[in-house]
Amino acid sequence: MFSLFKPTRRAAGAALLSLMGLLFATTASLAAAPATAPANVPAARPAAVAVHEEGFVQANGIEHWVTIHGENAANPVVLFLHGGPGNPNTPYADAVYGAWAKDFTLVQWDQRGAGKTFGRNPGTADSVLTMDLMTNDGLAIAEYVAKRLGQKKVILMGGSWGSALGVHMAQRRPDLFHAYVGTAQLVSQRANLAAFYAKTLALAGAAADDKTVAALTALGAPPWQNPRAFGIVRRASRALEAARTTAPPAHWWRPAPAYATPQALAETEAGEDYSWLQFVGLKNNGMAATIDLPALGTRFALPVFLVQGTEDLLTPLSVTQPYFDSIQAPTKALVLVPLAGHDPNAPTVAAQWQVLKERVLPLVGR
Repeated sequence: MFSLFKPTRRAAGAALLSLMGLLFATTASLAAAPATAPANVPAARPAAVAVHEEGFVQANGIEHWVTIHGENAANPVVLFLHGGPGNPNTPYADAVYGAWAKDFTLVQWDQRGAGKTFGRNPGTADSVLTMDLMTNDGLAIAEYVAKRLGQKKVILMGGSWGSALGVHMAQRRPDLFHAYVGTAQLVSQRANLAAFYAKTLALAGAAADDKTVAALTALGAPPWQNPRAFGIVRRASRALEAARTTAPPAHWWRPAPAYATPQALAETEAGEDYSWLQFVGLKNNGMAATIDLPALGTRFALPVFLVQGTEDLLTPLSVTQPYFDSIQAPTKALVLVPLAGHDPNAPTVAAQWQVLKERVLPLVGR
């Protein structure tokens, strides 16, 4: 769910999607420019009633798969930005976050090039993903959701790749969001990859894992020209993190039935492959190479909260802490989660919930 790069779907059963979704009765027609409000959005949901909607929303030139679930449409809205960038939350959202629907309206969005959105728009495979394009998409979806639910702002929550996208969205349109909550915060490709490699190699050496040390040493330090290099290091880091963290409940990674059809498997794999190559590039020249959040500026016009697993090797505290320290925001906090790594587990989700309830909710009514 939070994977920064290509997931280990064959080993861990990652995103399985279906195209068997119903369209919203009326979809939004959104302009490509992020500053332009959506047109023809369905009438706002009545307050104090449950909302359960799943369908495609026209935004920024293509149809995006969006799900909206909550027990009370008047509750604060959380817009999730998944990782990958090709790893949608939607197959697992109810298992991981379903209990939150009592207090929040939960919005999941399959980003351009991922999940049902990729299946709906196969022509995407001939296009180039850029951070600017994805940011415009995200802002259009945020505008749609706010109008659909009759709210002025939503809470923005991003993990891993989604945390980089979230900062771009929050910096460009802070007026759309009550707060930004980042988990496993990606700061910059250069800094994160360097720390990721060094820490993984050091832990493998400390564990006397000669095979892993030899494999990583053969790769050499990043930047890597071979897009497969990251996968080698990530497999090693996952094994090392697993020995130092609490395992997530097994049922979290069993996709909901609507996301587990044979057609979905093929389409999701194609979307993951496309997004992966777009992200890293064949010669370290993909979208990831452009990520440098400090260069955007570290002054935020909205509250910023970061949730950080202490055992995260991929987006480690050694990179997150200096970035957090540089942030100027109306309110900010860095929450450290023991026994948590890069991928979500129960301690991570509990920390996210606590941030929302104790730190974000008091700000929503202001």
